[in-house]
Amino acid sequence: MKRAVAACFALVAGALAAQAAEPQQVTTLTFHDAMARAVAVNNSVERARADVGIAEANRQQLLSNVLPRITATGTTQRNSESVSFRNGDQSTTVLAQNDWNYRVTMSQPIFAGRRELRAYSQAKIGVQNAQIGVGGTEDAVLLRVASNFLAAVNAGSRMAIEQRNIEIAQKRRGQASAFYQAGESTKVDVLRADTAIKAAQRLLAVAQQSREDAISRLRVDLDLDGAIDVVSPDHPLPSLPDESALVTRAEESRPDVDIARNNLQVARLEVQKQRGFWLPTVTFNGGFINQKSQFPAPRYAFGALNFNVPILQSGEVEARVAAAREREIQAKLDLESTQVDAREDVRNAFTALREAETSLGLAKEQLAAAEAEYSQVFELYRAQEATSLDVASSEASLAEARRAVNEETLNRDLAELRVWYASGAIRQAVNVTSGAVQQ
Repeated sequence: MKRAVAACFALVAGALAAQAAEPQQVTTLTFHDAMARAVAVNNSVERARADVGIAEANRQQLLSNVLPRITATGTTQRNSESVSFRNGDQSTTVLAQNDWNYRVTMSQPIFAGRRELRAYSQAKIGVQNAQIGVGGTEDAVLLRVASNFLAAVNAGSRMAIEQRNIEIAQKRRGQASAFYQAGESTKVDVLRADTAIKAAQRLLAVAQQSREDAISRLRVDLDLDGAIDVVSPDHPLPSLPDESALVTRAEESRPDVDIARNNLQVARLEVQKQRGFWLPTVTFNGGFINQKSQFPAPRYAFGALNFNVPILQSGEVEARVAAAREREIQAKLDLESTQVDAREDVRNAFTALREAETSLGLAKEQLAAAEAEYSQVFELYRAQEATSLDVASSEASLAEARRAVNEETLNRDLAELRVWYASGAIRQAVNVTSGAVQQ
């Protein structure tokens, strides 16, 4: 029994070991592939597209209100008595003991103050808003995925920087060890170099964690599982147009502006729809009846024109029209506010971009100066004309300058992304059409 259990454990352990030995599948993503997949499989985008179907179904429901409706009804019953009367040789049944009848009727609205037409027009605008909402959701997802993609790429660059910082610290440790073994310095210099190595290794681990966080967010948005290898793009975004052109674009065609403009049109239609309650309603009803009873006739057809004219409604319609007018004013103010917000979003994004570009330029100048300083100080240290503290200080300055360039590069790229997003043109910037399918 013990041998059998041991054999089972051995088989399980062998299976787990074989599974662990299998190479993990790695998904390689370019910037464009990530953007195309984002609008194809992201759950938020799919949910927004379902809203379009809901709005379309609502439009079809409102359309059915002005189309004819045909119904068929019938009954069959057993009566306790059979009643008929005779007129000469003819016998007419008034109440049959086993009675039945059925009728087919049609109802067609003819005029209802054009209220159904206004409601149908509002439903069509609702479909447009849902479609625009899909575009807005895609823009937000593209911004998030692009930001995470660039953050992952930047974290990889940060890992390379920390690796170079480790190599510099190891280089100083080798020189300090040589001096110590030659009796020309104390072990303190070696320990200082060891401290710098450990500090750089710690920051390397932080950079690795940052990359994994960004990759994790990409897996969620792109519906992927397993490891992801991001390919650094040469030029992820095209050159930005003039600020005034993007401001004009944002005011005219940003998704939230388009929705606010459509909402204003819906509010105007609502005013006209409420005014329609002052007008009469006209409907046509027609049908065919077949019954066992011969009174008044065993089968006949009918047609009727019905109308309803409102005469006094005690101010109800006036109150509803007044409320609709106020909502129209609100919708107009919302449109103006949305346009102002769009304009200022673009301007603020441009301001942040200019600041990021300035900081990146200064960081690059800082890096050039730090590299020159380190090169000279290390040569002096090797010639024993500078102390280990001088080298440590120049190493720290060089490492900080490299990190600054890396961080400001990411800030510049993200600021540029936000400019495209604020203007409502991020899909054009990343060269992805709506609903692109990832193969």
